[in-house]
Amino acid sequence: MIHTITDFFPSRTASLYMAQMFLVRTFAFLLGLVLILQTLDLLSESGRILAYPGNGEAEVWRYVGLRVPQIISTFLPFSALLGTIITLSTLNQNSEVIAMKASGLSAHQVLAPLLLAGLGVAIVSFAFNDRIVSRASATLNAWKAVEYAPLAPDRGDRSNVWVREGQHLIHAQQISGRGDAARLTGITVYEREGAALVSVLRAKTGAREGDGWRVQGADRFDVASGKLTPVGTTIIGRGVRPDQFTLSNVDADSMSFGELSTAISDLNAAGRPTKALEGALWHKLSGPLSAVLMPLLGAIAGFGIARSGKLFIRAVIGMGLGFLYFVADNFALAMGNLGAYPPFLAAWAPFLLFAMIGEAVLLKTEE
Repeated sequence: MIHTITDFFPSRTASLYMAQMFLVRTFAFLLGLVLILQTLDLLSESGRILAYPGNGEAEVWRYVGLRVPQIISTFLPFSALLGTIITLSTLNQNSEVIAMKASGLSAHQVLAPLLLAGLGVAIVSFAFNDRIVSRASATLNAWKAVEYAPLAPDRGDRSNVWVREGQHLIHAQQISGRGDAARLTGITVYEREGAALVSVLRAKTGAREGDGWRVQGADRFDVASGKLTPVGTTIIGRGVRPDQFTLSNVDADSMSFGELSTAISDLNAAGRPTKALEGALWHKLSGPLSAVLMPLLGAIAGFGIARSGKLFIRAVIGMGLGFLYFVADNFALAMGNLGAYPPFLAAWAPFLLFAMIGEAVLLKTEE
C-alpha cells in the first residue's frame, strides 16, 4: 500500500525539490504581503492608538502583534496561489516539467508534491488560526471597543450586552458565569411605553431568581416628573433567559473551533438561530484547506510550451482562477449569513466547485 502511494509521486529528490520551492516562495510572498499590509494598516490606526493618554511605542507594537496573525490568516491561501504559479512557471521555463513528463509522469504526479505540501500548509494554518488568530482577534476587538485604553484581566466575562424584554431594553455593563449562576453588573433598564421612554432603572448587581432577575441597590428615574426614587431590591426581566445575556455576542472569528462548536450547541439548546455560525464553523475547516486547492488552480502555469508570452498568459489565467475562488468564497459566506445558502453549502460549495474546475483545466492541459 505504501509502495503504491509513493509511486504516485516523482522521485524523493524531485518531490523534496518541488515542495521546497513551493514552500519557500509561498512564505516569501506571505512575508512581503504582511510587511506591506501591516505598514499600511498601521498608518491608519497608529493615530487612534496614540490618541489615548499614556499610550506609546509599546502599545503600537502590541497592536502589530495582535494584527499580524489576522493578516497571515487572511493572505496565506493567496500566498500559496502565488507560490504555486511562480514555482510551476520556473519549472516550466527551465524545461523541468517537460523532463518529468517525458519520464512518464502524468500532470497529477507532477503536482503531487505541491498538493502534499499544500496539505501541510493547511494543517499548520488551521492550528495557527485555532490557537493564535482566534485569541488575537478576541483581544484586539476588545481593545478597539475601549478605544485602545488598558484592558482589564480577561476572565471570560462578557461586557456591554443589550437584551430586549417586551418593550423594555436591558443593558448590562458586565456578565459573569453561565446559566442560573450568571451575575449581572452595572444594570440599566430603559422602561418604555410604545416608542416613548417612561423611566430608567439603574442597579449595581443582579442575579437569577425564578423566571426573572433580582437586582439590588436600584434607583428609578421618572422621565415625566424628573424625580429619582430609590427602589432597593426588585425583580426585572421576567422571561429573559441567562443565555440571552451570555450568548448575545458570539463572534466566530474570536473563537476556536471547539469554543464555537460549544456556543452553537448552547444556542441550539436555547432555540436560537445558528445558521450563520454553523457556516463559520465549517469555514474554519474549508478556509485553511484552500491551500491544497491553490496548486490545482495554478497548475495551468506549469504545463504547455514556455513560449514568449504564452507562459505569462497562463500565469495570469491561474491567478484569475484563484481570485475568482476568493470572490466566490466570500459571496457564499455572505449568502450563508443571510440564510440563502445552507451552512455546509456556504462553506464548501466554492471549494468543491473550483476543485472540479481546476481538475477540468488540468485534464485539458494534459490532453
